[in-house]
Amino acid sequence: MGKARKPVQIVILFLILLLGGYAIGSSVFGGDGKAREGGKAPSFELLGLDGLVHTLEEYKGKSVVLNFWGSWCAPCIKEMPALQAQWNKWREEGVVVVGVNVGEDQMTVENFVNQVDIDFPVVMDTGRDAVRSYGVSPLPTTYFINTKGRIDSIHIGQLDLGSLDEQIGKLVGQ
Repeated sequence: MGKARKPVQIVILFLILLLGGYAIGSSVFGGDGKAREGGKAPSFELLGLDGLVHTLEEYKGKSVVLNFWGSWCAPCIKEMPALQAQWNKWREEGVVVVGVNVGEDQMTVENFVNQVDIDFPVVMDTGRDAVRSYGVSPLPTTYFINTKGRIDSIHIGQLDLGSLDEQIGKLVGQ
């Protein structure tokens, strides 16, 4: 009876060591998947309102203001005019404002964009893949990504015109 338990005990011990090593490696090397300041911005492939699939790589060499939002989110709605104003101000300087709608269908997003009159690029994260890879919570959350594809800063919550202008100014001044 003792010999029959030995292989099971070895397998259990192996699994414990494997899981322990994974847990230690994840905490040491930041394997929780959440995007961090100074880290490389996670890539994405998301459908835009223009009908094309967009990726972060297409903005390589540009400063990117990546704003996660929802039409049901009051602070998100309030910051849209500031994002549009900064898009108008900075796009000639190589800054791209990209709105990432979280979990809504195309018709809802199109109606909202038309209602608030924004024309910066908007992509839809219907499956919440980008939300997971960036570790977004709550909305709105904005990532300021430098020309090298690294996250310069992260702002959680509503941005006003002044703080948005200041963050973009830092991003462009690097």
